[in-house]
Amino acid sequence: MSNAYQTPESNLVNESVSKGEYGSVEKAIQGEYEFSIGSVLSEAWAKTNGCKGVFNLGFFFYLLVIIGVMSVMSVVTVGMLSVGDAGTHPGELTSGMMFNQVFLQLAVNLIILPMVMGLAMIGIKRSVDAPISAGMVFKYFSKMIPLFITMILIYIMIIIGLILLVLPGLYLMVAYYAAMPLVVEKGMSPWQAMETSRKAITHRWFSVFGLFFVTMLIVTISAIPLGIGMIWTMPMMMVAFGILYRNMFGVEPENLSE
Repeated sequence: MSNAYQTPESNLVNESVSKGEYGSVEKAIQGEYEFSIGSVLSEAWAKTNGCKGVFNLGFFFYLLVIIGVMSVMSVVTVGMLSVGDAGTHPGELTSGMMFNQVFLQLAVNLIILPMVMGLAMIGIKRSVDAPISAGMVFKYFSKMIPLFITMILIYIMIIIGLILLVLPGLYLMVAYYAAMPLVVEKGMSPWQAMETSRKAITHRWFSVFGLFFVTMLIVTISAIPLGIGMIWTMPMMMVAFGILYRNMFGVEPENLSE
């Protein structure tokens, strides 16, 4: 049978993205974007159909790496505690051991962050119906250093905000949501991505917070029956965050391939 009358989905997606129908950095900074919690969740649920396998396999790869990294970290930690520093008893923590613990934890984040952003990019690409695959969780290790720097800067800013009056820290927790995706998808520098995210989200902070709260509540409730419901809700959450990002900043046409 001829394929002449099949809908050219990929071309339509490229045209929609190139026309800026899904938002842009410039519009986001000015607050020129719209979304509602209901519409985002409804669209996310619809787009979850047919791609749950990709998401869940991606989550599985992510968990395997975490288990492997944490296992290595546990062996190293146990070794340090059993040997101890000079002049200390085995099992006694010293400042040197504590420094090593912090260093190991940072090393874990260095490895995990690109995979987290791989999952986020699956959600962003699904939001514009671009091709996705579970292997995308391994695609962004080239962004490892800028992502790590972004994470450190975000932690520092949030801690400062929490120390000052608490509320600034809570504000920044939400306001910096899009910083790491902007580093990956737009190629921004860490501070540029943080400021772009903050300026854009400030215009709809309470709506973004509401979406996060409702989405996390749904995922938490779905985890109660042995976590089975998360097979559906975790992909939906990632797609919902992708839709929010799409509505604010759009997606670059060159990032639509797998």
